[in-house]
Amino acid sequence: MRVDTARSSWVIRLATGMFIGLGWAVTPVNPLGAQSLRGSKSSLDLQNRVAAEHDYTFIRTADQVRWFVEKGYLVRLRSGPGYELKRMSYPYARPEVELFVSRLGTQYLAACGEKLVVTSLTRPTTRQPRNASSRSVHPTGMAMDLRRSSNRTCRSWLESVLLRLEGAGVLEATYERHPPHFHVALFPKPYAAYVERKVASGDTAGELEYRVRRGDSLWSIAHRHGIDVTSLRTANDLDGSRIYAGQVLTVPLGR
Repeated sequence: MRVDTARSSWVIRLATGMFIGLGWAVTPVNPLGAQSLRGSKSSLDLQNRVAAEHDYTFIRTADQVRWFVEKGYLVRLRSGPGYELKRMSYPYARPEVELFVSRLGTQYLAACGEKLVVTSLTRPTTRQPRNASSRSVHPTGMAMDLRRSSNRTCRSWLESVLLRLEGAGVLEATYERHPPHFHVALFPKPYAAYVERKVASGDTAGELEYRVRRGDSLWSIAHRHGIDVTSLRTANDLDGSRIYAGQVLTVPLGR
């Protein structure tokens, strides 16, 4: 069994108070052109190359999963305020995945009013489903599956975020239909560096996109996200209070 590089304990220290943030600059690992969530051989090549660069083991058995947990290379995830785990035998992942899921879940709940559902994390190669790719990086602990919501607002928001982060070079995301979900391969070191730069700059708030729903007002949106109406108007260059269903607003967080 190959021994992975030491667990990055500082990643856990970043977890408190952090948001993923949208639109932050980062040097892409290897830009593949326009993002589409369709998946491709190039995407799989990139995921496997990143796993190799991290010196990650493709875990084969349940016993190996337990060994990696005991050594601290994988951490256990439990349902949090913004996300829940569903139907998984191995609720373990790399520490950076835990950070990513907890931050994404917080933003997802705030943006569309429901929790993010995570349906798969680490899967040993001997426990892969029949329709899984033989080159899947789930056995490394750097991947997750996110359920595709039946709520159009939630789908639109999540797709937008995944595309932005894919463009930033910190993950690869693919929409898969059987069952409907998003496969997300997180690139742990680039993602951790992405977050760390924001901590160093003192900008840990970030922002999210919110699609206006029928019955919303600037006040209700601002109140839901813990900001004042003036900040919301300023972030969207609004002179008055008129908004409409389907409109996409930028919501500054924690400001």
